[in-house]
Amino acid sequence: MKLGLLVPQQGPSGLWAASAICCAELAVLELNERGGVLGQPVELVSIDAGASGASAASAAEEAIGERGVEAIVGMFPSYARTPVARAIGRRVPFVYTPQFEGFERDKGIVTTGETARELLGPAIEWFKGHGAPKRFFLCGNDYIWPRASLAVARAMIGHSSVGSVVGERYLPLGDQSYHELLACIAASRADVVLPFFLGSEAIAFHRAFSDAGLTSRALRFTPALDETILYGIGERATDNLYASSAYFGAVASRNNGAFLERYHRLHGESPPPANAFGQSCYEGVHCLGSLIEAANTLNAGAVSRELGRTRQHRTARGEDRDPIAGARQPIHFARVDGYDFTVLPTS
Repeated sequence: MKLGLLVPQQGPSGLWAASAICCAELAVLELNERGGVLGQPVELVSIDAGASGASAASAAEEAIGERGVEAIVGMFPSYARTPVARAIGRRVPFVYTPQFEGFERDKGIVTTGETARELLGPAIEWFKGHGAPKRFFLCGNDYIWPRASLAVARAMIGHSSVGSVVGERYLPLGDQSYHELLACIAASRADVVLPFFLGSEAIAFHRAFSDAGLTSRALRFTPALDETILYGIGERATDNLYASSAYFGAVASRNNGAFLERYHRLHGESPPPANAFGQSCYEGVHCLGSLIEAANTLNAGAVSRELGRTRQHRTARGEDRDPIAGARQPIHFARVDGYDFTVLPTS
C-alpha cells in the first residue's frame, strides 16, 4: 500500500518537514513489523505540499493520479486543508494531523490534532489561579487558524472572568515588520500576549519581542510553540514564555518513553527533535492504519466511519497504551526554561 505523507518542505511551516518524515518513517516501520495494512507492506511516499493551499492541492492530486498513493496523511497549515480535501475528493482516506482551530465539518477529513478550545483551556485555568485579572493582547498571522483560534480565546477570556482583551492585530504571512505591532503591545500595557504565528514566522516574532525589551513586561502564551521553534528562537528570548500541547518531548510517560527509544534507535542519537507537529504524523499514520484495518477496505467513507470505535495500536501520547483512534488526548501546559519545556500542573 502506498501511503502519502503530505507536508510542506518550504515556506513558514517547512521547518517541520524533517521531523514529520522521521516520525512517519518510524510509524510505517512499526506497521510493517505487524504485517503491514490489509496484508500488504506499507510504502511511505513523501510529498512536498509547498507553501500555499493551491500547491498542496496540486501535490495531493498528483500523488493520487500519477504516483498511485492510496491514502494520505497531511500535516500542513489550515489554509490548505479545504483545498486538499477538494482535490482528494474522498477518493482515498485522508487524515489531517496538526493542531488546528476546530470546527471541521467535512466527514471526508479525519482530524487527529488538538483544537484551539482544547489547547487554550489549561492556560485559562492556570491564569485564573495565578494573580489578578490579566490584560490580554491577541496577535498572529492573517489566515483561518490564528483568526478562528483567537476568536475562541477572546470568548473564553470573556466567559472565564480571567481578564480582558486590550488589543488584537494580524499580519500577512511573510510580513515580519513587527515594529508597529510591538509598539501597540507596549502601549496596551498587556500582561499576557497570545501570539499565533506560523513556524518560522513565530521564530521571527519571538526574537523581535525580546529585542524590543518586552519579555520582562508581558508573559507570552501560545500553543504554536514546540522544540523546533524553541531552538530557533534561542535561549535569550524565552523569558516568561509558556505553551500548551498534547505532546512535548519532555512528557514523562510510558508511551512517550517507548516512542523516543524507538525513534532514536531508528534515526540515531541526533535526529530532528521530536516535536508536536512532526510527532503528529506518527499519530496520524498509526490512526490511519488502525482505521483501515478495522474497515477492512481502503474506501474513504468506510474508513472514516471507524473513527471513535477502533483501537489505535501505537501512540506516544496520553497514558492509554491502545487509545481509541481519533480520541482526544490530555493537553499539557508548560513553561519554557531555556531550551526545555517544564510541564506544569493546571489544577
